[in-house]
Amino acid sequence: QVQLVESGGGLVQAGDSLRLACAASRRTLSGYTTAWFRQPPGKEREFVGGITGSGRTRYYAEPVKGRFTISMNNAKTTLYLQMDSLKPDDTAVYYCATGPRAYGRRPTEYDYWGQGTQVTVSS
Repeated sequence: QVQLVESGGGLVQAGDSLRLACAASRRTLSGYTTAWFRQPPGKEREFVGGITGSGRTRYYAEPVKGRFTISMNNAKTTLYLQMDSLKPDDTAVYYCATGPRAYGRRPTEYDYWGQGTQVTVSS
């Protein structure tokens, strides 16, 4: 079983930046799609962005395009989410996840999840 642990969340002001990290117990995430999801207060979990196992292709939900950037370390053991120009609407618990299907955007397409890290963006 893959274990994922998110870190880097916190309380920031609108316009600030944060970088989240997701550490994987598996030595390599090659062969998986890894992704970030978020769950705002009182809302359903939603896709943020993903990266294919090769690390060559990244894809994002429209609301975060141009502001958020996904990357992995060379060993493919850590997933990052660089968040710039944060908005109050970005406030959510952020989760990392892995799954076998490329370009997955639905939570049901991912098999393993971290515990989440809280990001709060004040006005």
